[in-house]
Amino acid sequence: MRALVYHGPGRISWETVEDPVVEEPTDALVRVETTTICGTDLHILNGDLGDVAAGTVLGHEAVGEVVSTGSDVRRLQPGHRVIVSSVSACGRCLPCRDRMFGQCRGGGGWILGHLIHGTQAEYVRVPFADQSTHRLSFSGPADEAVLLSEVLPTAYEVGVRNGEVGPGDIVVVVGAGPVGLATVAIARLYSPRRVVAVDLSAARLDAAVRMGADAAETPGRMIAELYDGPGADVVVEASGEPDGFVLCTRAVRTGGHIAVVGTPGRSSTLHLESLWRKNVTISTGQVDTSSTPWLMELLRFGRLRVSPLITHTLRLDQAEEAYEVFAHGVTSGALKVALRLG
Repeated sequence: MRALVYHGPGRISWETVEDPVVEEPTDALVRVETTTICGTDLHILNGDLGDVAAGTVLGHEAVGEVVSTGSDVRRLQPGHRVIVSSVSACGRCLPCRDRMFGQCRGGGGWILGHLIHGTQAEYVRVPFADQSTHRLSFSGPADEAVLLSEVLPTAYEVGVRNGEVGPGDIVVVVGAGPVGLATVAIARLYSPRRVVAVDLSAARLDAAVRMGADAAETPGRMIAELYDGPGADVVVEASGEPDGFVLCTRAVRTGGHIAVVGTPGRSSTLHLESLWRKNVTISTGQVDTSSTPWLMELLRFGRLRVSPLITHTLRLDQAEEAYEVFAHGVTSGALKVALRLG
């Protein structure tokens, strides 16, 4: 088959690799219909994650059709159309029993495109397929459905739910990339008083307004007003940048919550000297994708609008070009880049 292969920092290529096969009784083989690129893939390409071996097929988000299954797979049959979750779950270990699939200790967690071959290919082997895929409950566009692999669950679980967004809250989202924008959209479901998006890119601020933000501004006056005023009840750090985290600590109110969603590529400084008296809660987390079925129903019944997140659609064999577009999103306007087979 053809796939996008990582060859070390800064080097990827679209090439022919060996076809994947069902290796374990709990595996499923899925023909990829649509996949996409994540910020974590860029971290891999930049050499920030040294445990990704050269020769690994990248990608951990996909929608596709089941081709074959192992003997222990019960929920899936060939022909089923599924969402491939970004994290795999053995379903047996203690974290999995607590629905913390991202922390799976039984051979799962984030392994696709990380420790084993991933989804930016014509076919992908999915371990623990019964727990690590979700059958599509509607016939909506695959470009939107693929957001259920990681983007939407991350925004909800790590941002909105961990941040304890509630009615009447002032919510600030620092970083208007795909996950930040999804956080804006999902936070609106909880009737906040105000949702504010903060970013350096004018294009992404415009996108935040389209996703439902009440205000979208560059850092500066907005953060100063929050710092000098009542502050935000919930601040979601979705930029992954050290400066973004500092902005969060300035914007949050006494007794407020900072939910860290962004993937840091370098160290951030926690200024406890200015926070210790504020009763601030800081939460972090790896997505579990346990919320995917609920989010899927929101999409199915039109309660969640996510189409503005898909800004570019290319063929899967244009994956190298897609990485360039995605990596320069501030200038290209790219948010999520959908890669379709064929």
